[in-house]
Amino acid sequence: MKYRMYVDEVGNSDLNASADPNHRYLSLTGVIFDLDYVNRTVFSTVEGIKARYFASHPDDPIILHRKELVNKRPPFAVLRDPKIEQSFNHDLLAMLTQLDYTVITVVIDKLEHQRRYTTWRFDPYHYCLTVIVERFVLWLNARDGQGGVMAESRGGKEDRRLKDSFARVHEKGSDYIKPEQFAARLTSRQLKVKNKSNNIAGLQIADLLAHPSYRATLARHERQTLPANFGGQIAQILEDTKYYRSERGQIDGYGRKWLP
Repeated sequence: MKYRMYVDEVGNSDLNASADPNHRYLSLTGVIFDLDYVNRTVFSTVEGIKARYFASHPDDPIILHRKELVNKRPPFAVLRDPKIEQSFNHDLLAMLTQLDYTVITVVIDKLEHQRRYTTWRFDPYHYCLTVIVERFVLWLNARDGQGGVMAESRGGKEDRRLKDSFARVHEKGSDYIKPEQFAARLTSRQLKVKNKSNNIAGLQIADLLAHPSYRATLARHERQTLPANFGGQIAQILEDTKYYRSERGQIDGYGRKWLP
């Protein structure tokens, strides 16, 4: 079986900004799909909901992007109509419930990272990427599968940073998994990076899930209930059936990981 984990991030890796409450955390969310299933089902399902509500056309596809959806900016201005928004939200939740995928989210508290490690400071992005790819490899081991990783392009230097970080994980392994295991399970030492305009269904799903999953991880770390909003409803779907979990059903440490 061949799989792909589509990765989206919330926040940034700048340690100098970690004292600012709005920039204290960095989160990576990976959404794992069977590649054949993406071809058979996921792409057409995502295109269907876009065509239904936003008149998306194959020659000029609309790309789902959470921030623009939330703010109802063009091409999503139709959501300013409460009835259409309610119908879209219902169908979106149904799609996120019915599709078959697995989610892994890693969050790092950069301020605590600085406080705890005064001499050794693992780059926050590389730290998160190592942990999320490590869990992807463990997930692949359990299924005797192989897979690759794809992230949305951030342009220029950011893309180079993403690729270099992934190559280091592949080459050096982690504290818990040897490089040979990474090489055996990952189909390439190269991270695939694609532009939003490429209309990658998996990246659009990752974009929709990344922020709700980050907020849910933060809430659970602080022993709070899930947010009482639409993002909280998405997070509930993830908790019910989508997070990677242990054989006993434990999510924390598997589908959700808090760092440091």
